[in-house]
Amino acid sequence: MYKYCTCSENRFVLSLDNHVGIVEALTAFCKEKGIKAGLITGLGAVSEATFRFLDPAAKKYVDKTFSEQMEITNLTGNISVKDGAPYLHIHLTCGRRDYTCVGGHLLEARINGACELFVESFPDAEIGRYFDEETGLNLYKF
Repeated sequence: MYKYCTCSENRFVLSLDNHVGIVEALTAFCKEKGIKAGLITGLGAVSEATFRFLDPAAKKYVDKTFSEQMEITNLTGNISVKDGAPYLHIHLTCGRRDYTCVGGHLLEARINGACELFVESFPDAEIGRYFDEETGLNLYKF
């Protein structure tokens, strides 16, 4: 699912295997390493990406899938914990063949080519999440 090297006690470089889901692979990595707080950055290429957009009036997400070859121009996210499991909050921007971009809150994306990521954990922190009724979001719980 992934290969990685350790740069320091709390910094890792990951290469995701072709055709795996980004969120699926990163969640497995965080479980393996016991990461409960951290940062994620990366780039690569995908053949499919599903984004979520929060409709604040309805407090519901609207999902949209793009099925085409795209370059990841930016992947930025954070790691926390919700209900005892890693919770990834990732935003992704993808460049299309016509040089337009799509992006937003990432639900899942399928690698087609490569995906190179940097993960930095904060080993002395555990950042939780809770569902906030007012906003409809899973917010940090300190």
